[in-house]
Amino acid sequence: MIIDSHQHFWKLDLPFDSAWLHAPKHKPICRDFLPEDLKPHLKACGIAKSVFVQTQHNVEENRWALKLAEQNDFIAGVVGWVDLASDKCEEQLSEFVKHPKFVGIRHITQAEPDDNFIIRPEIVRGLKVLQKHQVPFDLLFFTQHLKHAPALAQMLPELPMVIDHLAKPKIKDHKIDDWKKDLQAAAKFPNIYCKLSGMVTEADWKNWKPADLKPYVDTALEAFGPQRCLYGSDWPVCELAASYEIAFSALNEVLGTISTADRNAIFGETAKKFYGLK
Repeated sequence: MIIDSHQHFWKLDLPFDSAWLHAPKHKPICRDFLPEDLKPHLKACGIAKSVFVQTQHNVEENRWALKLAEQNDFIAGVVGWVDLASDKCEEQLSEFVKHPKFVGIRHITQAEPDDNFIIRPEIVRGLKVLQKHQVPFDLLFFTQHLKHAPALAQMLPELPMVIDHLAKPKIKDHKIDDWKKDLQAAAKFPNIYCKLSGMVTEADWKNWKPADLKPYVDTALEAFGPQRCLYGSDWPVCELAASYEIAFSALNEVLGTISTADRNAIFGETAKKFYGLK
């Protein structure tokens, strides 16, 4: 069973912050994207299930996405948001952990002005709440944040964490050294995983080719192994650089002749294990 471990939905008339979508470069994705829009892509690629991942620092999005998951069997899980810095973090979390399709938390760390945000004491306190309840956490990093992953793993050894989009290496510039050593350091900790996602939008949107992605995929696979790597589409953001089908095909091409067991891990089994999907 193939699982897309990273996709989004949004609806522009909902009372959420959609300002980022109105930037000129995001014009192609500045419209509604809902389950009925994703289903044909999943069918075309033979994908059975997907995981919705938050875009808002707002618990109302959790409630909205969980309703979508109740109405659509293919949505296997929802990664939502709680205020990690708040004294009410555990209270907020308690509402959602009861839901069978609530599978994780994410914060848009990459957008925080403080590059050290994720290791601030109040944030680590919130992450310890997630660890207590065994709720996985998505690390949305740029390369400069990746250095914090080992410290997080040491402070939170029982918290499953996954690095979204390989921490966004500079694929367009073909830069790898500034990212590679920090990814390898993160991979030494068994509670940290890595999503093979979001790569086409870190490449040259108009001129990328699958070979551009290969050094980064190879590095991640060598560091984490297929048992800690998850496929994710990052749809509809991927549509800035490629259709769902083209991005999916590109990762398959880059992976080449890996074993069936390794392919099954990357395209489903690891996501099931990490998020506890049913």
